[in-house]
Amino acid sequence: MNIHLELPTHFPPAVATIGNFDGVHRGHKEVIAEVVARARTLHCTSLAITFDPHPARVLRPSSALPLITPLAQKLELLAATGIENVAILPFTEQFSKMSARAFASDILRDTFQIQEIHEGENFRFGYQAEAGIDSLEALGQDLQFAVHVYHPRIFRSAPISSSRIRTAIAAGEVSQARALLGRPFSVESHPASGRGYGTRYTVPTINLAPYPELLPANGVYVTTMTVGADESAETFNAVTNIGNRPTFAAEFTENPTTVETHLLDFHTIHLQADTPLTLTFLKRLRPEIQWPNSEALREQIGKDVRKATRFFSLCKTFSI
Repeated sequence: MNIHLELPTHFPPAVATIGNFDGVHRGHKEVIAEVVARARTLHCTSLAITFDPHPARVLRPSSALPLITPLAQKLELLAATGIENVAILPFTEQFSKMSARAFASDILRDTFQIQEIHEGENFRFGYQAEAGIDSLEALGQDLQFAVHVYHPRIFRSAPISSSRIRTAIAAGEVSQARALLGRPFSVESHPASGRGYGTRYTVPTINLAPYPELLPANGVYVTTMTVGADESAETFNAVTNIGNRPTFAAEFTENPTTVETHLLDFHTIHLQADTPLTLTFLKRLRPEIQWPNSEALREQIGKDVRKATRFFSLCKTFSI
């Protein structure tokens, strides 16, 4: 997949789709698959046009929501769809003032030579989201590109959307998020600093570095953790706690949110402060609870581990 960080001066005729693609969910992938297929049919290149930063972070910074998939992870997921090109347009306040017609003529027609554009029926573009899909179709007729419109993909009587997925994850409903995304929700990070990591790591619990984007609600989850990248990566079954350790609140003047993962099938591993970690959420076990003492907490952790072990055993038995 080719990534374009600046507007190209020479770009081949393209079939494209435009969006933030936060989550790269099932609805996104359905449209992208059609873009790829149509590009082959028309002997064009396939293109996804997206923005960085997310427009809400420029236009409404005080109310911008955390991302389901930060840019690097989004690009990985887009690459897996088979799309040939991704153009990342820098979203600035000045860019936001571009009219719908200027965007269609200067960006879509003149820069990317768009032959077809594929969009959902709720697509908005131009200054202050002035234009919708009807305007895009009219501009397409004028500027000589075709527009293909998609109804939202429905799951359990409601449209699949990034906002719906974000709400599910924020509530800890990771099983529902998995159904909407078409894959388990995951976050990519590194180990927390100050843990004394060396070339060999002998403790089966890893804390994630502070993560600025979307995390599931505080609680305990069945997870997997992939340590490392590429051929050296290794995936462990795990149990993860997200929260602020209420049982030990009195011991700390500050109790920030932590993401603590206990590896179930642990063995000594090589771990550095910059080792890539991918934490994948499979099932919510329970909310975070303040226990009366550390012994009660330890007993509950044992129960959580047994439930997680049974979950993985059933997954293996039924090849889930």
